[in-house]
Amino acid sequence: MKNFFVFFVVLIMVLAFVAGCGTQQTQQQAQQGETQEQKPAEQRFLNIATGGTAGTYYPLGGAMADIWKNNIPGLNPSVQSTGAAVANVNMLKDGSVDVIFVQNDIAYYAFSGEEMFKDNKYEDIRGLASLYPETIQIVALKDKNIKTVADLKGKRVAVGAAGSGTEANARQILEAAGLSYNDINVQYLSFGDAANNMKDGNIDAAFVTAGMPTAAVTDISATKDINIVEIGDDIADNLIRKYPFYVKTTIQGGTYKGQDSDVKTVSVMSMLAVSKDMDEELAYNLVKSLFENTDRLKAAHAMGVKITIDTAKEGMSIDLHPGAAKYYTEQGK
Repeated sequence: MKNFFVFFVVLIMVLAFVAGCGTQQTQQQAQQGETQEQKPAEQRFLNIATGGTAGTYYPLGGAMADIWKNNIPGLNPSVQSTGAAVANVNMLKDGSVDVIFVQNDIAYYAFSGEEMFKDNKYEDIRGLASLYPETIQIVALKDKNIKTVADLKGKRVAVGAAGSGTEANARQILEAAGLSYNDINVQYLSFGDAANNMKDGNIDAAFVTAGMPTAAVTDISATKDINIVEIGDDIADNLIRKYPFYVKTTIQGGTYKGQDSDVKTVSVMSMLAVSKDMDEELAYNLVKSLFENTDRLKAAHAMGVKITIDTAKEGMSIDLHPGAAKYYTEQGK
């Protein structure tokens, strides 16, 4: 009887030990499961090249960074202020950034090895989305009687900084109108310098390529009577026939002081571009989350209202990234 009692006590102790081990193992497994479930998504950095802090690209880039951070798990976007389109392409090519703001004409030049990329071709650039028009505005002092592109002949004309996208726009538009730099007094000036020189009477007209209203043009019109020179359908058709990345645009009356009537002109499109090596799923998620959260873009800048999925392929001058193309196909675009 005594032996039975001892055996019984030992058996209970063994069973209790086994049960305890099982409970501990179950708790450990549960804790491991919770740890696995709570494991955060793998962090991935995304560098976005925009433009100057006073421009349009920078605030829109900040809004896009917010959208992507809040909607793509593990993505950690950052925005860089840069020298804009041409500099951005070079940064994308050397791998220092992942997404760039660029004009569609500049992207085309890079892809095809033309203009400023004649000796620096970049065939791996791919499109994510077209954003909004960047309008070519030919601004002239009203007292110079410059009403058409032909009237620029013999005048002092700022054509943008040397090697810039604006400078290429100016040269191509003059060509479409049957003119060349030999027909004008060329001044290579940035928008700000052109505005100051026009206010001082040192130049007669200036080419400005930017979203409207453009601060430089508003600045001139505050102290000088100006005229926005029309780019008529004949010139626009000649231009688009040779350079299909241009689109016809109208500058609405009242955009600038003293400009009461609508004016015909042309635009290039600002766009987002990436490398062909970007992961397809990431490219897909970038455009998907972007167009599902456009209210954030509208809050960031006035041009945000023009960024819609309906125009996401308008003026696209290079091949789309497969991830972006997949999303647009799903949306019937």
